[in-house]
Amino acid sequence: MKVGSRVQQTAPKNGYYVVYLFTIGLFLGILIVNTGYDTWIDNNSLLGTDMIVRLKNSIPDANGLFGYVLKHRLFTVCILGLLATTMVGLPSVCGYICYMGLSAGCLLSVAVIRYGIRGLFLMAAGIFPQGLLLIPSYAALFIWSVSLNRMLYSRGISREYYSGYGKHTYLKKGMQMAGIIVAVIVGCLLESYVNPEIIQFVLKIF
Repeated sequence: MKVGSRVQQTAPKNGYYVVYLFTIGLFLGILIVNTGYDTWIDNNSLLGTDMIVRLKNSIPDANGLFGYVLKHRLFTVCILGLLATTMVGLPSVCGYICYMGLSAGCLLSVAVIRYGIRGLFLMAAGIFPQGLLLIPSYAALFIWSVSLNRMLYSRGISREYYSGYGKHTYLKKGMQMAGIIVAVIVGCLLESYVNPEIIQFVLKIF
């Protein structure tokens, strides 16, 4: 009973780790932008006037955009999934979560510094509605990767618990990964066919 309850608690704990790592990256990104304020803001390429004008005047090809984002997002999922089977799996996944937070912190800071509340609306529009699927999918991928890595390399109670399930456990992990991939694909569809319309609507206030 103690073993089972201990393993069952790992999923929510790993979920907290996702939040911690992302938050660390987020604050680092905000700190970097505010520390090097002149470097980030003087460079007109990142969310500058020219970029906003190009976004307003651009009509993205939804099919081409879908192929692009699908390739890159599935590549990321597959690479992190494969890395989870190696000894460097945990550091790699943790580093990627921090990197996502760092990128979000930098973009959010630049957007708010340049445009104030309008920048917040722009950032929110940039991740909606695909973020409703992609964010939970990446969190699930982190939890999946940590769990698989512990199954393969941990020594002690967790290893003994998982080994008792044999092929059934690995089949379950495979089905979970399939679910993550399906969610990512649907998220890419939303990002390609719905999100551009939302961004264009929000850009009317700029």
